[in-house]
Amino acid sequence: MEKIVIITGGSRGIGAATARLAAQQGYSVCVNYRQNREVANKVTEELKELGSTAISVAANIAIESDVIRLFNTVDERLGKLTALVNNAGILEPQMRVEQMDSDRLNRVFATNVIGGFLCAREAIKRMSTKHGGVGGAIVNVSSGAARLGSPGEYVDYAASKGAIDTLTIGLAQEVADEGIRVNAVRPGFIDTEIHASGGEPNRIERIKEFIPLKRGGKAVEVARAILWLLSSEASYTTGSFIDVTGGK
Repeated sequence: MEKIVIITGGSRGIGAATARLAAQQGYSVCVNYRQNREVANKVTEELKELGSTAISVAANIAIESDVIRLFNTVDERLGKLTALVNNAGILEPQMRVEQMDSDRLNRVFATNVIGGFLCAREAIKRMSTKHGGVGGAIVNVSSGAARLGSPGEYVDYAASKGAIDTLTIGLAQEVADEGIRVNAVRPGFIDTEIHASGGEPNRIERIKEFIPLKRGGKAVEVARAILWLLSSEASYTTGSFIDVTGGK
């Protein structure tokens, strides 16, 4: 059976690393991105050089019509979906809760939570044996922040990832007998561009001494956990979490 995966937020960081590893493991890959077409196309070309059938599709997962278009495009150009990596997420500048306004909260939750739900919904419609599918796997990219809370920095982001943890647990049980496994990884302190979005691009350097492994993680280290959960090697694993947080 052909393996076809959508990776949301697949043009950079953990998403791009996951796309490259998926291509190496024989997946046809849809690289979803929100704005930067040039970067997404560059990743797609890398995947093709690795022998993958790959496309890039612009879609803001916080917008329902964009999500539907994304999945329909994959139907038309790649075929029957077998895997989803719910990776896309945003981070706002560091601040305390009493400084946050509703616009910020709506932005964070629209992408990090509602977007994840919408993508999971569309994947289930295609993969569930209840709907004529042949099964598949979903991996949600949560965060170690869901456990730690990110006080003084990103409590809203942490809360949104806590919601993704709950989605993972509930959805895994909901679709377990329909051929779909649902798991999550919780990255933490990974050296990607997301820290610049929070206003501190060198955050890893500041906090690495508080991490038991005394370093930041690499995006590919998260990608390896994601690909294992997608694979048949994890065939009896659902509703589970892998923390990739250096022991924190």
